[in-house]
Amino acid sequence: MSEPDRPRGGIRAALFAIAGTASVVPALLVANAPAIPQARRASPERAARPARVVPPAEIPPVEPVAFIDMTPDEARAYNDGVPFSTDPNPAARPFVFQGTAEDRARALDCLAAGVLYEAGDDARGEQAVAQVVLNRLRHPAFPKTVCGVVFEGQERATGCQFTFSCDRALTRWQPPEAAWTRAREIAAMALNGKVFRAVGHATHYHTDWVVPYWQASLDKVARVGSHLFFRWSGWWGTPPAFNRHPVSGEPVIVQLAPISPAHRAAAAATDEAGAALAEAAVATGATAPLASDADMFLVTLPPGLVPEGFPAYALKLCGERKHCAVMSWRAGVRLPQSVPLTNAQMESMAFSYLRDTASGLQRTLWNCTLYTNARGARCMKRQTLTVTPPAPTPSPTPQAVATPAPTGELAGVRRASGTGEARQP
Repeated sequence: MSEPDRPRGGIRAALFAIAGTASVVPALLVANAPAIPQARRASPERAARPARVVPPAEIPPVEPVAFIDMTPDEARAYNDGVPFSTDPNPAARPFVFQGTAEDRARALDCLAAGVLYEAGDDARGEQAVAQVVLNRLRHPAFPKTVCGVVFEGQERATGCQFTFSCDRALTRWQPPEAAWTRAREIAAMALNGKVFRAVGHATHYHTDWVVPYWQASLDKVARVGSHLFFRWSGWWGTPPAFNRHPVSGEPVIVQLAPISPAHRAAAAATDEAGAALAEAAVATGATAPLASDADMFLVTLPPGLVPEGFPAYALKLCGERKHCAVMSWRAGVRLPQSVPLTNAQMESMAFSYLRDTASGLQRTLWNCTLYTNARGARCMKRQTLTVTPPAPTPSPTPQAVATPAPTGELAGVRRASGTGEARQP
């Protein structure tokens, strides 16, 4: 490029168009990720105020992390005062993993990492956490793969469902071989049908030195060591609610590559496949940047390339470019030939990669209506088209009568409740 340190006009337009209109979801994340309160200490009365029990016709929301501001001693005292539910606490049904050998290997190591990093090297605590993961796997409110449950929310600094998956614990500490071996053995037993009866159908837990906002709306059912276990109140905490089956295709978790041969090999193979396909497409002339902008690619994704391989494909296309945009569609979709894209073209886009070295931007995004394993910040924001109706013909109207402003609480307004999960699901 003649000006290597300055974005081209086309690439800058593409970055703004996609990041601002069709791909980026920071506003959505901010709206759904309440900050952890620190400036003002909340009273136990506020924590005890129950939230709405979600009816069977509505799937309960899974909230990001938010804690009530209490000291550890205050939290322990409060938690001790929360009674255990007196309703029946039946054990969950045995779960037996039915996927392929590759899926099972990845699921086992995801589950092992979850139980070890969440419960520590404690066999009973690890079994309890494993049961919560499998309970979530069967519940409609959660992802339908083991790795999807354990690493839900991993793309956010706060809001992950298992704390270790987004606080960089995996890069700060790697378990001793003996601890990792035992965690894998416990995970294997859980995937082979072993049930930890004490936690029943619990889907949430936290340590006893914190109080998450969600606690007041759930039923406390068990204590295992320093962890307290909860299930949803009402129908969503009963056995009939746990009626979903997992799907095939356990995702590759790159974070686990240092300790998991299954994820390391899958990540390497996927990257190699994506890079090789991109190299072949460039060599044969099947894929080239736009004539109007050498830093922008509008491409059809190679058939057979798994979604985890899309980033490597895009990286290979971009090469050493400091500014690059790759926008891609699945085979069978008419490929755009120029930018700006129409709303329909942006809506049908399957994957995008954006890089702007000068601003530090590098983002990979999937169309999550097509690839359901991608969640949260990895999802493109879908288009919402607004049609403005023609203005009505003016007609005489009676003079408006002023009404007094209401006082006190507004009827019909449901106050938002900050809920979240700490050391959970």
